[in-house]
Amino acid sequence: MTTYMTAADIAAREPYSLTAGDTRKPVEGTRARMAEHGQWHKGQNAGRRWSIGCVSLEITQRCNLDCTLCYLSEASEAVKDIPMEEIFRRIDMIHEHYGPGTDVQISGGDPTLRKLHELEDIVKYIIKHDMRCSLFTNGILATNEMLTALAAVGLTDVAFHVDLTQERKGYPTEVSLNEVRAEYIERARGTGLGVFFNTTVYDQNFKEIPEVVEFFVEHADDLNLCSFQLQADTGRGVLRERDFMITQQTVADQIRAGSGVDLNFDGSDAGHKECNRYALGLVANGTMYDALDSPDWINDMLERSTMLPMAFDRAERKKGIAKAMVQFAANPKFIASSAKVLGGKALEMRKGLVRSRGKFTSLAFFIHNFMDACELSCERIDSCVFMVATGDGPMSMCLHNAKRDEYLLKPVELQGKQLPNGDHVVKFWNPLTGQTNDDNRKIEAVDLTSKTARGRAKTRLDEKLAGGKRSGVTVKGELAKVKLDDKSAAKEVA
Repeated sequence: MTTYMTAADIAAREPYSLTAGDTRKPVEGTRARMAEHGQWHKGQNAGRRWSIGCVSLEITQRCNLDCTLCYLSEASEAVKDIPMEEIFRRIDMIHEHYGPGTDVQISGGDPTLRKLHELEDIVKYIIKHDMRCSLFTNGILATNEMLTALAAVGLTDVAFHVDLTQERKGYPTEVSLNEVRAEYIERARGTGLGVFFNTTVYDQNFKEIPEVVEFFVEHADDLNLCSFQLQADTGRGVLRERDFMITQQTVADQIRAGSGVDLNFDGSDAGHKECNRYALGLVANGTMYDALDSPDWINDMLERSTMLPMAFDRAERKKGIAKAMVQFAANPKFIASSAKVLGGKALEMRKGLVRSRGKFTSLAFFIHNFMDACELSCERIDSCVFMVATGDGPMSMCLHNAKRDEYLLKPVELQGKQLPNGDHVVKFWNPLTGQTNDDNRKIEAVDLTSKTARGRAKTRLDEKLAGGKRSGVTVKGELAKVKLDDKSAAKEVA
């Protein structure tokens, strides 16, 4: 039995806020949420290794692509970049909720559209809070010089989103985009950054996933993680309903086909099982081996790490492994079982290790099963480990996508000059004008032009313009009205 949030439920749900008097550590609160919804077990990372999977920090709503599947709002392109003061305040909020070691995704829109010195200041501020940060970008503007500069001030990873939904000119197939992926790998070379790739899965590229995975395995020495995100009916994109053949299971099978090994996607969990699936491979001499094929040992390791801060430096994997070994050396009984499992794995990989002179690397695969905006599972929202930093607190990414305009078009409260009594003059930043004034009224509607219309709004505007041409009428200054209360009806299934 699955219960979906109704439209009223979605409207009423607020971001997470800290409860006065709650003395629990952040990781303990996550553990309680996992237990409440039946997701707490030995293989669960959430509430053990970390208090939250990641928090998306959206620093711009602008993007230099118009993807056919996009979670952004139709109004996003009309919104000005959020002030740096507010970005810093949200970083403070992330740290307050989830503590040091939290993974912060600098995202958007595309964050590289902001000035480099602003990106550097954002990275520095995150690092100052002892949190890790990744840059999530389509890569178009992410030059080696930019990545080198950001790595120098503390950026940990760069995640490139590349797939057919972006409609990049000259790339008719998903496999042809491997040329772009190879170029991006070269841009990141020498920076010391961990490299991720994100791929949206839909009916037009589903059959090509094995070949894309083959490319990832071939370049495993240069990569850390490959994420496959299942199509969801949300946001401004023109594509809507997911094809029935695209499921967590079928995408996992496609990844297995491309990797050449029966990867175990059930050996370790990261939040709700219906949201995220995770597998880890070891690659030696171009051949992949499953790293999670001993689930009992993996689960025992996670159980023992419940109270250990297992922060893993993805850019320095050897140091991370050494740190883990030191931590577990304190458990003598665990050493014997570890020796048996690791010895068996070394025996299995012996041919590849001999040919590679003992060198091997790891490559992780994630499957993210995002939800449709009108079919949000109450249980999955409550168990979410992928948050967005709103101005009012962290919120589940899927829930945020379903009510994005509520936060996107809300004036941002800023502190003005300090008065003699120590108080500050409160001003409000208008997201449409970028101006600061005394008006804190929420924006109810946005008129989009050919410059700011994207996705479905652009389609509507193009149809209007085409209609005018067919009738011989000159259409000037035509607008695509975004009705912010025009939401898909949520439903409840018992």
